[in-house]
Amino acid sequence: MAALRTAVPVLALLGLCLGPAAAVTPLVIWHGMGDSCCNPVSMGYIQKLVEKKIPGIYVLSLKIGSNLIQDMENSFFMNVNDQVSEVCSQLATDPRLKAGYNAMGFSQGGQFLRAVAQRCPSPPMFNLISVGGQHQGRVYGFPRCPGESSHVCDWIRKTLDLGAYTKTVQEHLVQAEYWHDPLKEEDYRKNSIFLADINQERGINESYRRNLMALKKFVMVKFLNDTMVDPPISEWFGFYKSGQAKETIPLQETSLYKEDRLGLQEMDKAGKLVFLGVKGDHLHFSEEWFDSTILPFLQ
Repeated sequence: MAALRTAVPVLALLGLCLGPAAAVTPLVIWHGMGDSCCNPVSMGYIQKLVEKKIPGIYVLSLKIGSNLIQDMENSFFMNVNDQVSEVCSQLATDPRLKAGYNAMGFSQGGQFLRAVAQRCPSPPMFNLISVGGQHQGRVYGFPRCPGESSHVCDWIRKTLDLGAYTKTVQEHLVQAEYWHDPLKEEDYRKNSIFLADINQERGINESYRRNLMALKKFVMVKFLNDTMVDPPISEWFGFYKSGQAKETIPLQETSLYKEDRLGLQEMDKAGKLVFLGVKGDHLHFSEEWFDSTILPFLQ
């Protein structure tokens, strides 16, 4: 009995010395076009995978709307600026995120979460992982459509061809808001209500620059056999050389980088930018690749 009484204070003292277990950084996920927060074969699968591999992690898979159908529809038709504002509100009012979080966006969710990082620094985003996000825009050509949304995409394709930069289309069609036509650069800079803004095409918002540079890591995943994003190098912030649609240039040769309008040049020199390539078509990757390549940025 005496030994037990002696052991208890010692264990308590050890506990004080070791302190509480380090909290696991939460993760926020934003899905892509035509998807929803909780699809069991996409975002639901990713959420369960992360929760299995990182015990105790809190994962918030963003839902825009009151149900899964609205969430999917809003990925096509809800003004992106309104979506970003809604997400910023969700994050700011979630007590589990107040100390900060990591973020992972899939396809268009990648550039949408970048907008969150630039516009809403509280709570702080630590690492941003963009999986196939189109940071210099998509899509000159709109090659194909995900899942069972082909009829929707046929209509979107025709609408974009008719007038991607008209006020009505810009305000009501998500894909138009990051449509970057290399043959109409002036129209893009003047009329794009989302991408041209977050890419500082019409002037410098210093808070955008400062907030993005606060990231610890900005990870960009490019799919090396991507048939959906045109040009695929947009996933690494590259794009077509201005005025034509054949030759592409990497981020480091763009004016965005040379003028350092977003701080990407400074981040690159500091080792904060991570460029990852994975074999496969758009959003096609293995669990093994995800475990070995992506999970380390979440732990």
